[in-house]
Amino acid sequence: MRKKIKTLLSERQFNLVIDRLCHQIMERHGQSSNTCLIGIQQKGALLAGRIHKRISELKNDFHMPFGKLDITFSRDDFRLTKKLPSAHRTDIDFLIDHKNVLLVDDVLYTGRTIQAALLELQNFGRPDSIELIVLVDRRFNRQLPIQADYFGVCVDAVDESYVKVDLAEEGGMDKVLFYEAPTT
Repeated sequence: MRKKIKTLLSERQFNLVIDRLCHQIMERHGQSSNTCLIGIQQKGALLAGRIHKRISELKNDFHMPFGKLDITFSRDDFRLTKKLPSAHRTDIDFLIDHKNVLLVDDVLYTGRTIQAALLELQNFGRPDSIELIVLVDRRFNRQLPIQADYFGVCVDAVDESYVKVDLAEEGGMDKVLFYEAPTT
């Protein structure tokens, strides 16, 4: 039984999606100096960096604080894995009190990563709002009542399927692959 691989986003489509997300953010938050962008380590932080850079290219007077959030030890499953979790650095040098936080991750699946991020964000203040930006929204199999405010593409798939996001920053090409569940 082989898993079928389908390309959800090619490099060209990937960049179009990033541009669309940037335009949606600019439309909604425009001149707001009260908004910050925080990416969840590791791929969410890379995507947030890409979004931050692209908006600054599109908009000359763009000033939005940008940070990276590690959630390794806030996850509810980190003690359950057999291998030692690999923590990354949190880099947020600003308070989020009374700010609109744009939280970025690559894939929204069960919602547990976002739950951990919400817990971790409490250490940096009390925001007015938190909006979620994801590249891929896997609507099925959500375990928590969490949904994306902005998403690149939506995938309806069973548990045995999975999504892989490849980023140029990691030495490859930008693309999103979908591995279907094996058929019998």
